[in-house]
Amino acid sequence: MLFQQLINGVALGSTYALIALGYTMVYGIITLINFAHGEIFMAGAFIGLLMVSVFKLNFFVAMIIAMVFCMVLGVVIERIAYRPLRKSSRLSALISAIGVSIFLSTLAQMIFGADAKGFPENAFPVQQIHVGGADISTLQLLIIGVSASLMIALEFIVQKTKIGKAMRATSEDYNTAALMGINVNMVISFTFAIGSALAAAGGVLVGLLYNAVSFNMGLMAGLKAFAAAVLGGIGSIPGAMLGGLLLGVTEVFGVAAGYSSYRDAIAFAILVLVLLVRPTGLMGRKIQKKV
Repeated sequence: MLFQQLINGVALGSTYALIALGYTMVYGIITLINFAHGEIFMAGAFIGLLMVSVFKLNFFVAMIIAMVFCMVLGVVIERIAYRPLRKSSRLSALISAIGVSIFLSTLAQMIFGADAKGFPENAFPVQQIHVGGADISTLQLLIIGVSASLMIALEFIVQKTKIGKAMRATSEDYNTAALMGINVNMVISFTFAIGSALAAAGGVLVGLLYNAVSFNMGLMAGLKAFAAAVLGGIGSIPGAMLGGLLLGVTEVFGVAAGYSSYRDAIAFAILVLVLLVRPTGLMGRKIQKKV
């Protein structure tokens, strides 16, 4: 029973981690909370569903197309809604993010309707594997495997590539990075593209897991992923991964203990408790201000 719930929690937490990575990367680069990120997650789910159900594409091909679409969407949103406000107050950028979020969810409702849509039964063949008293579905293994692969790929990009070095430099000091010849606009666009692609993959996987894709699915998933990013330490990529997994496991164990009515509250209660003890999150760095 314990192992079963742990697998369920890791599968759910992996999807939270994928979305949380987008929040934490954008905040780490330009200290902006991209509240439209949950809607990018929703858009990825709809594009994946469209590719599978209408165009009859393979599930993995559909996921790649959804990721590419959301990469473009993320870059367009950054260019139109955030870049003109970069030198404005943080409140202006925050209001713009909320506006983009409402626009995307309303647009999805107009195009796809208010009712939830499900993936076809043959989208991904689900089988149960019996391991040590627990029934693990091939879908859960897919979610964990895809999430882990994407997180490892992201860590490689950030730590081992030239663009990753530029991202880390921009994160340390935006103005100095620009003076050193780094194309800051390109770095920021790349960050939005990568974060959006991860959110799209999470959207397709969650849509398949719950077999429901709706225009408002990004709201609570986005808030929980944001909580996961803050829990792990906003701006920290390993922190976002850890925060997402912790949140997913705790939520599933809370539901298993009989508190299913409070499953959404559990995530935010943990967030408050951790921030009371560690205001910078579990893996966040202390911010020092020079006077």
